[in-house]
Amino acid sequence: MKKLYSWNVNGLRACMGKGFMEFLTREDPDVLCLQETKMQPEQAEFEFPGYEVYWNSAVKKGYSGTAVLTKERPLAVFYDLGTDRHNTEGRTLTLEYPDYFLVNVYVPNSQNGLARLGYRMEWEDDFCTYLGSLKKKKPVIVTGDFNVAKEEIDLKNPKANRGNAGFSDEEREKMRRLLASGFVDSFRYLYPDKTDAYSWWSYRFKARERNAGWRIDYFLVSSGYEDHIVDSLILAEQAGSDHCPVELIIQ
Repeated sequence: MKKLYSWNVNGLRACMGKGFMEFLTREDPDVLCLQETKMQPEQAEFEFPGYEVYWNSAVKKGYSGTAVLTKERPLAVFYDLGTDRHNTEGRTLTLEYPDYFLVNVYVPNSQNGLARLGYRMEWEDDFCTYLGSLKKKKPVIVTGDFNVAKEEIDLKNPKANRGNAGFSDEEREKMRRLLASGFVDSFRYLYPDKTDAYSWWSYRFKARERNAGWRIDYFLVSSGYEDHIVDSLILAEQAGSDHCPVELIIQ
């Protein structure tokens, strides 16, 4: 049995002061994928005993970035999507293990007024192509902050948010297309009708207290790999960020 976790920490150094190490000690993940680390590796004034740590930081300081903590040393590590086009924001880290590839992703936010939607659409296409190339070799597990609530059940106020960043028709269609290319949303595979299950809440209007949230953090697995899923969990009680961790238990 393996426990894989993903957490958008919204600044790892800030999260360290909000219970990150207690979370790590308590949950004892085999692998922990982080998004929005907002730091360079040399800024790490902390260690994670028992873990190999891999970083993909953005060129721009204090922005974006991904990292992976893993107990098992991977066979190989790949950064970004294998093209020069998307290699400055630290948005993907891929670890190859004997049985699967694990891809940690922080999908670009379309921003207010969908100002960055055009870039997001190009990025989504290239990401889908990249995952397809991996899938030809062995099963793929993809996790992270996808910055989209796929269906109305995945956010508290779908009607009010229709067309907004994270719930635009274009973003939702890209997510559906990704799944149709041969992936399964592990949470919905197990809990197709579960409501009020969210992984992100705005800091405004006491959204978390009211559980007025969005489910935008996912664990996807290659079609055909569903038999390995033991459970898919959203750890909504865990504070420390505007996102909570999500967990996939596989066998």
